[in-house]
Parts: sequence; C-alpha cells; structure tokens
Amino acid sequence: MSNRTNTQVLLEKRPVGEPKDDDFRIETVPVVEPNEGQILLKVLWLSLDPYMRGRMNDAKSYAPPVALGQVMVGETVNQVVVSKSPDFAVGDIVIGEGGWQEYLTVDANPKQYRKVDSELGPISTALHALGMTGRTAYFGLLKVGEPKAGETVVVAAASGAVGSVVGQIAKIQGCRAVGIAGGKEKCDYLINELGFDAAIDHKGGNMAEELKAACPNGIDVYFENVGGEVLEAVVPLLNSGARVPICGFVSQYNKKDMSEVVNPADVLANLPEVPSHRFLLVREWIKEWNDASKQLSEWVKEGRLKYREYIAEGITNAPRAFQGLLRGENFGKQLIKVAEPE
Repeated sequence: MSNRTNTQVLLEKRPVGEPKDDDFRIETVPVVEPNEGQILLKVLWLSLDPYMRGRMNDAKSYAPPVALGQVMVGETVNQVVVSKSPDFAVGDIVIGEGGWQEYLTVDANPKQYRKVDSELGPISTALHALGMTGRTAYFGLLKVGEPKAGETVVVAAASGAVGSVVGQIAKIQGCRAVGIAGGKEKCDYLINELGFDAAIDHKGGNMAEELKAACPNGIDVYFENVGGEVLEAVVPLLNSGARVPICGFVSQYNKKDMSEVVNPADVLANLPEVPSHRFLLVREWIKEWNDASKQLSEWVKEGRLKYREYIAEGITNAPRAFQGLLRGENFGKQLIKVAEPE
C-alpha cells in the first residue's frame, strides 16, 4: 500500500453571489489504490474556467451541478503513477476531468482520459491554446461566426484564454480584429503582442464611443464572453447579417438574484433585426478535436498564435484563484500548477 495522501477542494456551500472562501472545504484523505482495470493519476495541472461558477448552483443546465461535499469539477493534465490496465503505462500523460484534487483513481477509459501528444506543445497547453479553450475559440469563430476576409470581428474578454485565440484566428482569416479587455496593460498586450487592430478598455469610461470609432464599418462577428454593458455597447454596431457565437456571459455569473441575470440570447432575439446567434459547446465538434489541436499547434509553432499563462501554485490556492478569475484579475489562461511529474 502507498502512503500517498490526496488534498481535495470540496464544494461546501452553494455560493450566493461571488464565491467566498467558506463556500469551499479543503480535506486531505488517503489515496485510493487502483484495482484491476484502473489507474492512479497524479494531477499536474488544473484548468480554472468561468463555467465552473454555474456548476456551483443547484440549477438546471447543460451539465449537472456539483453536489455539496464533492470535489469541484475541472479539466486536468495528469500523470499515470500506477497502472493496472494494458491501455496505460506508468508515466503516461493524460487529460481528463480530474477535478480540484491532487490524485484520483479511475477506470482506465481511453475515451475519458486521453493521452497528451507532447509534440504539439508543452503539456499545460492541452488545457488552453491546444485544448478546450483553444478549440472553443476555433470552432466557435469558424463554425458559428463564419468570418470572411475583410470583415470586422469583435471579441469580449479578449485577453483571456478563449478571447485571445479568437482574435488571433480572426487575423489569420484576414479580418479586422477588435478586442475588449479590462485595463491598459491588457489592451496594450492585444495590440503589441497579439496583433489586434484595436483594443477597447471596458474600464475606461467611454467604451461605447471608443468601440464605435474602432469599428467604422460596423461589426460583422461578435464573439460573446461577457454580456452586460459590453453587449450593450456592441448591439448598436451589429451589421445586417451579423453572427454572434455565445460562449458565455461572465459578467452575470455572480448575480445574487438569478432574476437579474440578463441572457445575451434574449437581448439579441429582441432586436429589430435579429442577428444569427446561438450558444456553443465545444463537444459539438468532438470528432474534429484532433484536427483542430494540430492546426492550432501549427499556428503556435509558426508564431501566428501566441498565448499567456497565469499560474497559481498548489491545489489549496484554487478557490482564491477562481475568485480572481471571475473578477478578471487573471492575465491569460488561469492555471493551477498542482505538482511536478515524477
């Protein structure tokens, strides 16, 4: 038997508004040794994403809520440290839903725990630029937004993991890319490092007018990540035939009263001329995931797609890092570095 222990972050209470420290509970328990047909995974990297806020609510959604007293959900990059399956070898690096914890023992299912191709890029990128957020940007923009060369693409939360990739793909497609972000530093990053044509600071006090000036020919594609005041500034500029992929609306996630939440789909559906719009889930294109990751990897290697990681150390820092993510404190993809490989 191993003397390993597993530190976990559990959902203690359903948050009201912004998640608080005491909405989580940290426990350390013995590691469960695998039986035949199982593997023991050591979590190396944890992805933190805005969708997790919705999973904390006891409300109907596309995925079930996290039960109280259970480990918080999250995608992780992991190392196989014990294998009792011919499908996995000790040392394999795999990606799957490991959650906010240091170890997990699972059935050896190659469809749920997919091996990471380290030749595509550093293993942490399997959680962002070459993984879920990168593919969300890729499919959301190309399949739902359908940008055409010469069009104007606006993306909210443009310095984040999804938004930064959306804007760069828009440039690759020959579009004018306009990003909306919070603060001068993030806006400078969009223009000077990522190659956006314009960047609007939504904290600057004059977002609507600055956005109008940055989009003299209107907006053809708006990639929605934020909602709220940002959406209000975008709506008057949408061209006839505009397309709006809806990835999320993070500005509304911490509302204390759910009746106050403004759904972007409702806003768009009530416009005099309704743009093409819909929510998207990256699993819609699961059969094309590998091809998308390979294309994203090629763009990274060519220097056409750049990324930034915002890293917190240790699983016990996940709650605080998640709170910061919802406030927009992260600069790039929010990751938790849980451990080094053995």
